[in-house]
This record gives sequence, C-alpha cells and structure tokens, in this order.
Amino acid sequence: MTSIANLRKSYERAELDETASAADPLQQFDRWLQEAIQGEVPEPNAMTLATVGSDLRPSTRIVLIKGYDAQGIVWYTNYESRKGQELAGNPYAALQFHWVELERVVRIEGVVEKVSGAESDAYFNSRPLDSRIGAWASPQSQVIAGRTELVTSAAKYAAKFLLNPPRPPHWGGYRLKPDNWQFWQGRKSRLHDRLRYTLETDGNWMRERLAP
Repeated sequence: MTSIANLRKSYERAELDETASAADPLQQFDRWLQEAIQGEVPEPNAMTLATVGSDLRPSTRIVLIKGYDAQGIVWYTNYESRKGQELAGNPYAALQFHWVELERVVRIEGVVEKVSGAESDAYFNSRPLDSRIGAWASPQSQVIAGRTELVTSAAKYAAKFLLNPPRPPHWGGYRLKPDNWQFWQGRKSRLHDRLRYTLETDGNWMRERLAP
C-alpha cells in the first residue's frame, strides 16, 4: 500500500510571468478558462464555493460557473440551501478553480449578491426539462427519508407543470463581485508562480507576486 505522505508530483507544464499575464484579472481568467476548455479538461466550469455561516464554521461545495463578465462570476442554486442561508447572513465568499491537468489554480474572493429575476428566469428556461423539475423537487440541504421521497416529488411536479415548469421562487442566481484574485501555476521544485490582483479604491487592479 502506497503511503500518501510519499505521493509526489513535479509541476513543469508552464509558467506565469508578470510581463506575460494580463493587467486585468478577468482577462487572465478568461484566457485560462478558454485554455482549460480547449484542452478538454474534465468539467472546466466546476468551481469550489466557500461560505461561512453564523456559527463561523466554513463550508465548501462544488458549483458550476454559468457566466462571467466585468460585474462578476455567476452560478445558480437553491436560495434555501445551506449556502443560500449562509450567504444571506454573510455575503462574503470565495471561489476556486483547480485545473489539475494544466497545473493551475484560480482563487477569487468578494461579496455576493443575487442576480436579477430576469437573469434567473432566462437561465432557468434554458435548462433541460428534468433539471427544471429537479429545482422544484429537491428541498436542497434538508433531511429526507430516502431517495423514494425525491423521486415521488419529481413525479408530482412533472405532472403538475408538464412541459412548462416556472422558476421556483426559492431558486436563482448569485453573482460574486471580485475584489481579490489569485492565479497559481505549478512549477518545478515547489517554486510555484503565484500572482495576486487586488482591487484598489480607484477601481484599478494592483498586481503582485506572492511567495508560493
């Protein structure tokens, strides 16, 4: 049996240099995300979302990015889930992308707000029918008796809404508005490249290199 303490990997695929990186972190993120998509990295749109509840205990889960622009990073979920309740009490959160095959990590921090109802409606209506039914059927993060309860609930809402389920009032989008980005590129001998972008009061981004 291999000891996990002896697992090693040398990161040698690429480098991240200040002179070659974008001055705007969103442009740098777009560049890396497109390279992850073009490189056929498994689920390049998967990101870890970290929130903190009123008990000050952090929690993480995987969500999928569904949009990004100068306003922020967007995903959709159940507002009554644990993450929804935690964001209602503490709107600050962090996101992380880990593209293992490219030896890259992107970390993003900022404040979170709900997207508009129109944005949530537009995305909800673009989803496959079973996903729209699932948004009604699942009381996300709540204790249920078993899978049968979930399947029965889905059947009930499928019969009720047929082909046109409306967006549930408890379901919609969030947008994280970044004030801090970090880009990490694995390098040989653990001398990794790590750049941080911090939003300044004048709206510009300050780029700095951090020790790995």
